[in-house]
Amino acid sequence: MKNLPGALLLSLALTAPAFAADLPPRERSESVPAAPYLLAGAPTFDMTIGQFREQYNAANADLPLMEYRAIDSKNDSSRLTRAASKISETLYASTALEQGTGKVKTLQLTWLPVPGPDEKASQEKAMAYMTALLRFFVSGLTPDEARQKLNALLSEGKGARYFSRNEGALRFVVADNGDKGLTFAIEPLKLTLPPTDQDGKNDEKQSH
Repeated sequence: MKNLPGALLLSLALTAPAFAADLPPRERSESVPAAPYLLAGAPTFDMTIGQFREQYNAANADLPLMEYRAIDSKNDSSRLTRAASKISETLYASTALEQGTGKVKTLQLTWLPVPGPDEKASQEKAMAYMTALLRFFVSGLTPDEARQKLNALLSEGKGARYFSRNEGALRFVVADNGDKGLTFAIEPLKLTLPPTDQDGKNDEKQSH
């Protein structure tokens, strides 16, 4: 890892707190699944992290993402490239990229709550970024609708080391570790066609 602040190291440990495959054996739990994006054949978004950042920043000039920096994970056997971007001392963006293509497998925002007079402001900033990320992928939502949707997801995932909800071609993930950090992630789902009916016609695409 190169010239990254200590808080970022903590944030990256928390981005998949939820994900048993990313935890030391003694911290794994049978109730915590491996992160789907770590599994063989997991899908990617049809864009690199540079393309995502360019499009996101064009749509969210007031909530910019700085350049992502690759993380040297010597003990990572997932064959993914991990990268992170610091937004503030308490908020970080991170990603996992497919090696070779550089396409995005997961986009994550992690808020590290620090008790004190600035905690409420830092939380509101984190919620604003999470809402912007959600709106980027769910077109047609107003800011208020996106915030309501985010609040509902965070409420459902409150206190859970791993909570996910599939909607269409997207997976929303919440990893709530209390005072150790809150992560919100968006990942692609692989779309497959269901079996044909008796007339030989396919229904609409289903996601898994």
